[in-house]
Amino acid sequence: MSTVLLLIHVMIAMALVGVILLQRSEGGALGIGGGGGGGGAGFMTGRGAGDALTRATAILAACFFATSLTLSILASHNTASGPSIVPTSGGEGGLTPLAIPGQSEPATPAAPAAPSGPQVPQSN
Repeated sequence: MSTVLLLIHVMIAMALVGVILLQRSEGGALGIGGGGGGGGAGFMTGRGAGDALTRATAILAACFFATSLTLSILASHNTASGPSIVPTSGGEGGLTPLAIPGQSEPATPAAPAAPSGPQVPQSN
């Protein structure tokens, strides 16, 4: 089930990229927009095609979000009940400290050393 959904998710992502790339550029980013003087030079021009591409983009984006959420829900249900960093009810949960081989307790840090530079006398 998750493999089929993942394939659908990838196809939706590729279609979304394609539909976005078909749209006419509205800004002047690097001067390579679809607007300008050529009159009919674009692949799909006109207001109706723009509306259709905008609607297709919105539909594909909604499908992309839906498949993303579904895949994440399926992944959370398929995981084994291993250690988690999220505390669970009734248990301590969380990360455990790293154990160093050959040591029974974690090492305590040493006190900071006193400064060893020259002492400047203070004047009143």
